[in-house]
Amino acid sequence: MRKTFLIFRLFFLTMSLLGSVLIWYVVGTWSLPVVLLIGMGIASLVILTDVMLEGFSLRGLSAITFGLAVGSLIAYMISNSPLFEPLEHDPDFSAMLFLSRLTLYVVSMYLATVIALRGKDEFNLVIPYIRFSPRSQESSQVVVDTSALIDGRIVAICESAWFGYTMVIPRFVLDELQAIADSSDAARKEKGREGLNVLNRLRKMKHLDLKVTDSEAPGRDAVDSKLVYLCESMHAKLLTTDYNLAKLAEFHEVKWLNISALVKALNQEVSVGARVGVKLVRAGKDSGQAIGYLPDGSMLVVNHAYEYIGEEVQVEVDSVVPTSGGKMVFASCVLGPQ
Repeated sequence: MRKTFLIFRLFFLTMSLLGSVLIWYVVGTWSLPVVLLIGMGIASLVILTDVMLEGFSLRGLSAITFGLAVGSLIAYMISNSPLFEPLEHDPDFSAMLFLSRLTLYVVSMYLATVIALRGKDEFNLVIPYIRFSPRSQESSQVVVDTSALIDGRIVAICESAWFGYTMVIPRFVLDELQAIADSSDAARKEKGREGLNVLNRLRKMKHLDLKVTDSEAPGRDAVDSKLVYLCESMHAKLLTTDYNLAKLAEFHEVKWLNISALVKALNQEVSVGARVGVKLVRAGKDSGQAIGYLPDGSMLVVNHAYEYIGEEVQVEVDSVVPTSGGKMVFASCVLGPQ
């Protein structure tokens, strides 16, 4: 996006230069250096104004338009009220009448615009219609952070077609994900590549409304702050597995979707005597044991199943031991690999 703006600004400067030369050629009596100085000076002032307005949203422009219109209407109604009638018939006060009306217009438009800008989050102005959007209205958009993309569970959730939100991925999140994938640390590199793989799988889902936005957060450098600011601006929810980011969002009254809470709610509690299928991935601490993991991430220790490592087997739960990280399940193998 920045490259596009740069090209457009260079094009504007080129057209301004050619326009200045054309004016000098048509008039004939003006000095070329003076014409170029004035023309390019005006063009530079326009570009400077453009740079200063960086980060100014369409909502802000709508608020200014609404404020100017309301301020002009108020000033017109007051200036044409009986309040100014005594001055209209006296020629000695014509100058004072003009200045009074001019001051009234400037003050009214300024105050109305300031009020509209302060309350710009209360409405959206779509010319020529005004559409009110209360802050309490439920948003259908969710902003995704890097941790949610790295977490592979989001793919299964979206594949189920239960995800009814428009998924918005900011460009700075993609940049952070790419930086993680290019990291020299092997673990971080693996996480980054997994996140890119998840992103590619999400883009291939035809039923999923996925958007990449170039929106930035002016004056904010940290990715977490940018995400919260973007959610506030879009009235969107935040999809993350980062606990600290979630707490920051809660502080700013931004709702967040907890993938872990969803998975926990969907996974049935394992009880003693229940039979479950599990894939054994590595050897256990004691002789003959094999380790597998339940869908909620709980460790499952299977006795006398060392020979089935790498296979999926049916086990019967013997005991469930609570731990600081959740629970550990002990089981016995009842049916070998199919």
